[in-house]
Amino acid sequence: MPLLTATPIATPPAETLLGPLCLLIDELVPEAAARDAAKLKLMALDGSDGLAALQQRLVTMAIAATGQDSLTRRARPFFLYVMYVLLLWGLPMGLVAAFHPAMAAAIARGITDYLAALPQPLYALFGTGYLGYTAARQWGKIAGSDK
Repeated sequence: MPLLTATPIATPPAETLLGPLCLLIDELVPEAAARDAAKLKLMALDGSDGLAALQQRLVTMAIAATGQDSLTRRARPFFLYVMYVLLLWGLPMGLVAAFHPAMAAAIARGITDYLAALPQPLYALFGTGYLGYTAARQWGKIAGSDK
């Protein structure tokens, strides 16, 4: 017996916290059934302490993002710069591989081993924090408090 009907769940108005979160679910979850299930769970939180706590955390992240602390303001651009370096590292590695394939393979193996040694919860924490920061920024833009 299916739990979900074929009727899509309407997105709540953008004035509430549910609106931006439902838009985020629409963007991140490709499968319609999973998307509807996520929206149902989110709507079940509406009116409970869970949604209020989530909203408070998002407000705190938005305030931190717009604060005067230069380290906090530059966190997202810094992350992008790190990603650029990781992607562009392939260019000199290509040259090293052309002249010293064994050395390039050893460097790649070392980087892979290092990244594999990092604990999985650290990746989960980083992903959750970055996603929360992005959601808070989007919510702030929709609310008009974040430019």
